[in-house]
Amino acid sequence: MWVRDRLDGLWRDEDFEAWYPRDGRPGLSPAQLATVCVLQFLLNLSDRQAAEAVRCRIDFKYALALELDDPGFRHSVLGDFRDRLAKEDRADQLLDLALERLKAADLVKARGRQRTDSTHILAAARELTRLELVLEAVRAAVEELARTAPELLDGLVTAEWGERYGRPVRMCSQPSHPATRLTQAGTDAADLLTRFQQLRPGRVPGPQLQALRQIMVQQFVVDARGRLRPRREKDGQPPAGLQIRSPYDLQARFVLRGNTRWTGYLAHVTETCDDNSVNVITDVATLVSSGDSRALPGIHARLKQRRLLPAEHLVDGGYTSTAGFDAASRAHKVTLVGPLPANSSRQRETDNGFARENFIIDFDRREVTCPNGKVSGNWNELPAMAPYTVVRFDKRQCQPCPERSSCTRGAARTVNFLPRHLHEIQARNRTDQQDLQWKRLYASRSGVEGTVHELVSGHRARRCRYHGTAKTHVQHVLTAIAINIERLSGQEPEGSTYRPRQPTAFQQYLDAHGLPRPLWWRQGK
Repeated sequence: MWVRDRLDGLWRDEDFEAWYPRDGRPGLSPAQLATVCVLQFLLNLSDRQAAEAVRCRIDFKYALALELDDPGFRHSVLGDFRDRLAKEDRADQLLDLALERLKAADLVKARGRQRTDSTHILAAARELTRLELVLEAVRAAVEELARTAPELLDGLVTAEWGERYGRPVRMCSQPSHPATRLTQAGTDAADLLTRFQQLRPGRVPGPQLQALRQIMVQQFVVDARGRLRPRREKDGQPPAGLQIRSPYDLQARFVLRGNTRWTGYLAHVTETCDDNSVNVITDVATLVSSGDSRALPGIHARLKQRRLLPAEHLVDGGYTSTAGFDAASRAHKVTLVGPLPANSSRQRETDNGFARENFIIDFDRREVTCPNGKVSGNWNELPAMAPYTVVRFDKRQCQPCPERSSCTRGAARTVNFLPRHLHEIQARNRTDQQDLQWKRLYASRSGVEGTVHELVSGHRARRCRYHGTAKTHVQHVLTAIAINIERLSGQEPEGSTYRPRQPTAFQQYLDAHGLPRPLWWRQGK
């Protein structure tokens, strides 16, 4: 009701005109289908439940501007519409259009303060062992050929194949003869791929056969005698970030971050966090990469396209780097607020000896002065020592020094530091981190973790509903729009008579006597 009353709908059919061919128009309104998808993720409904709600619920009909006797549509239409959303960058375009409506209603503004955090997303696939992966890949390929070209299986499939691949693979923790079964599955896969190549030369294999081919390359090798066998450590294993983990989701990857390990993706959520305003999600990114800092340039590029770049962007240490601070400032005039990694030198970690901060660097004279007053002009800079500038002191300077053991373990000290503009950014950031005002500003970043919790727990986004990055991203975008609607529609309208609950008698007594009392977190200091 709020969407219809306040915004007159999030989208119009004209917004989706470029998605459809000119010689055919959709029978159902794409604006209405997009709204149904958002309401579906808002209320955690399945496709059947959402279609039934459109047919039966009066609030859905009001939001969609439908007649009371409108019969609705078949639930499979929603899946087809999401498939269309997953193409190109249409999911992001959908978020762009929704944010345009919110900007027009003066509900979100640019050049304020925003914050970003990420969370892990589990793929919609089981965790498979190596043996289970190969067996399931062969079974999926056989199922695909049985549907599309069953004649290719004639003369190849025997009763043993039916025993091995006749049902989904489920194994105990310690299966019998795993090496023998793995080799047998690899041989079956090779025979299947060879049969397809011989009988269908030049034909493009289906997705499951393509997946089987990639898994065979990653998991098997042909030895010097021409025999197929599983890859061993000495044969070289592909990196974990490139290995296929499921034949049904070829883009999901194994990720290890700290103590958390999973197969799936990373979701990066960005929201506004200005004082006295509702926090609105302005960007969602779904990536396979485990590095947060790699997502930041894309986030800023999309926010620039939406004309919603912040003046201050609060991020945690996973997103920060000295080069990232410089790039955000130069390209987008965005001030990143976040901790840079501390100096990891031995002297700094043990708090014993002279760290780089104890040396005086004179960029104008291209000299470095040590704590004991020795000066070195042995200045080696880019491009030879990229990305650092390296200054080496002479052994004749260091060996007579009485504090050489506190400075270096070698014959002479070497000092590495970034180019001047990056070195100044790094030094300024590490100084700011000790300031109380910076700490208070950065403390508001933690609020985005509540949004992440709302996304993954309140709207079931921890596990993917669909296979592949594109469809998973559609799920995250629709969930983000749903959260925005939920937050904005929950505001008290102007002129409301609602007032927060007054303090109890004992709380008033504590306040009158200047005694501290616990506050609800929404009233937090």
